[in-house]
Amino acid sequence: MRFPKTPSFRLDGKRALVTGGTRGIGLGASVALAEAGAHVIVAARTAADVEQVVNAMASSGWSVEGVALDITDFDAVRSFVADSQPFHILVNSAGTARHSDLAGITPADYQAVMQINLGATIFVTQAVVARLREEGLGGSVINVSSQMGHVGGPSRAVYAASKHAVEGLTKALAIELGASDIRVNTVCPTFIETELTARNLSDPDFRSWVLSKIKLGRLGRVEDIMGPIVFLASDAASLITGTALLVDGGWTAE
Repeated sequence: MRFPKTPSFRLDGKRALVTGGTRGIGLGASVALAEAGAHVIVAARTAADVEQVVNAMASSGWSVEGVALDITDFDAVRSFVADSQPFHILVNSAGTARHSDLAGITPADYQAVMQINLGATIFVTQAVVARLREEGLGGSVINVSSQMGHVGGPSRAVYAASKHAVEGLTKALAIELGASDIRVNTVCPTFIETELTARNLSDPDFRSWVLSKIKLGRLGRVEDIMGPIVFLASDAASLITGTALLVDGGWTAE
């Protein structure tokens, strides 16, 4: 009897770019991809943070480089990617959040959130895809979205709007890029214990509300996102594009 062969989750020989790769989910993605065999380029705004993470990862025996890059400087992004070897894997992890009720939303907050969460996702992807197409290569784009790209939440209008937009972008690009064998998907975490969420989760009432919505009864950890990132980057997900992988503990099940 001839059995089907399980596709590999290994990423040997692949080059991966991770934005926001020095902290939180981005750091988890950098480590996970490197552990799976990819050569990882860690990108973040602060050079000292990039150097620290790259040195630590290299000392663990992983193949890694770093670049200090402001991903809201779209010309700088385009120049960096154009001068690099193609990236088979892109993780758009850099993001920000500014929460307030409707009356408190300011143009500055709106622009800051949209420029990073949506604008940078568009233009980093544009640059990476252009290089893949130049070389006739397929690839995997993984946009770190949120459960708030599928539902809403109190005082989260702008953040939720940005992540709903990322979900729409992901589906549109999956349609456009499928013929080039470039897959585009999102990972949608619930509240993960990171620096970004620490202040809000320190409020006992807010933390209690969050836990009441997560059916598995616990907050997310960075480790919970690492497996899904590797999966979507690998051949094990070769027929998956234009979809959202919800890592939300059941939040959106109701």
